[in-house]
Amino acid sequence: MKKKNLYLALSFLALFSTSISAQNRTYEGPNKMNTWSITGYGGITRFFGDLSQYTFQRGEKENLTGGFGVSINKQLTPLFGVQLTGWNGSLAGSKTDVVSSLTGNSQDVYFKSPSFVQATLDGTVNLNRLLFGFNKLRRWKFDAHAGFGIMYFHTDVYDMNTDRLLLSSNTEGSSKTAGTWDRNGSIYTREWVVPMGLAIHYEVSPRIDIGLDFAINHVNTEKLDLTASDLTDYATSTGIFGFVKGDSKLDKWGYGFIALTYKLGKNAVSSKNGKYDASSGRYHLRWADPKALVPPPYNPTMDDADSIAKANMPKPVDPRLYTDSDGDGVADLFDKEPNTPAGSVVSGGGVALDLERYIMDAVKNNLPKDECEALFSNIEFDTDKATIRNASQATLTKVVELLNMRPNCRIVLVGHADARASYGYNMNLSRRRVEAAKRYIIRAGLSDPSRLLVEYFGEFRPLADNTTPEGLQANRRVEIKILPANSLRSNYPAGFRP
Repeated sequence: MKKKNLYLALSFLALFSTSISAQNRTYEGPNKMNTWSITGYGGITRFFGDLSQYTFQRGEKENLTGGFGVSINKQLTPLFGVQLTGWNGSLAGSKTDVVSSLTGNSQDVYFKSPSFVQATLDGTVNLNRLLFGFNKLRRWKFDAHAGFGIMYFHTDVYDMNTDRLLLSSNTEGSSKTAGTWDRNGSIYTREWVVPMGLAIHYEVSPRIDIGLDFAINHVNTEKLDLTASDLTDYATSTGIFGFVKGDSKLDKWGYGFIALTYKLGKNAVSSKNGKYDASSGRYHLRWADPKALVPPPYNPTMDDADSIAKANMPKPVDPRLYTDSDGDGVADLFDKEPNTPAGSVVSGGGVALDLERYIMDAVKNNLPKDECEALFSNIEFDTDKATIRNASQATLTKVVELLNMRPNCRIVLVGHADARASYGYNMNLSRRRVEAAKRYIIRAGLSDPSRLLVEYFGEFRPLADNTTPEGLQANRRVEIKILPANSLRSNYPAGFRP
């Protein structure tokens, strides 16, 4: 019978746990909710033993007993929660005319457990939220709870007439799960216990709840009162702990406690007449309706949609982004000098660069020696001539100064001619011009002539139109390019001729 009742209790707890896991364990809404609380208990305990043999009236020499406890509570959903509870208290009971079926003797006895300890893990169900929803009894909470745990007890039996100690609980357990605990010189018996009860709570403030808790604890033994059915003979100790199959009931004890709960968490608030303000703080899940904290979905009107469309409409593109009036490669929208002369070297903002000043600043400021990027104006020549002009000699002198400062750089001279002669003649003329520039640079003091390379293209790389005097002059030139020492070619496809 004991095992059957225990299995039924465990089956109930398994089904209850399954129903809890089927719910959302936590609520994560726009305003996260508090879920933890601590409850303190205190009140009256009642020793029932075999429940069918007892009344709720205290017998002779049966003292009023009480106890206290504390629980840590976790609200999993608005309907379901769990709590870990510890109890400590005392129990007492009495029996009159206990008749032994072995001897026929009758005896009046009373018994008590001066200090028991119990710990249980319970699941809770919020009945009024389950049955009536959140709009009724908003400040009241009716919880049914059940669980399982362990109980340590020590029971003494006394003769009611003489107060003589007849028997104390021994170390023998009533089931395979029983154990013992030596505490304060007494042997405590350990047994499984299944509590089932009902609690009523009232929300006093966002932090405090007050209530009542009633429960019956089913202990997995028939020896809590040291009486096994009607087979006990305290005078001769005959038949104690003996019982006939089907003739013994599991013992029980009950309590009625006042409960005081403190709700943990930060920024605690409570609803006002069922109305919630998610920005005011955190509501507790054991009282609040989570759905009430979720704002209704936003459904835009046609006017809203039109405003959104207008706000996100692409702006017209400035036509200056696609035009380059002076052909310097910088769009007019960003060109700070939109009328620079053709062929000018410009910055990213379209400003013409002063190449002569750039070279002077480079020499003056002693730029890093590994910087092999420099710009020089072209060396121009007279018609059918390969003679360096006086104006160009200064440029070549600056090139020599820059190269001597940067030994990791080399120079490439590229010769060109206009188109007013045969291909062969112009090719030879461009070669003579680049050789003239090379000789001048070497004579001007280049420290390592091996860093000087030349190439020539005749009339095949014109810089301007060969039909105007200006274009012809621009094409009669030698270009100067500075490259890193490990670079073998310029950006021209032809091979070098050192």
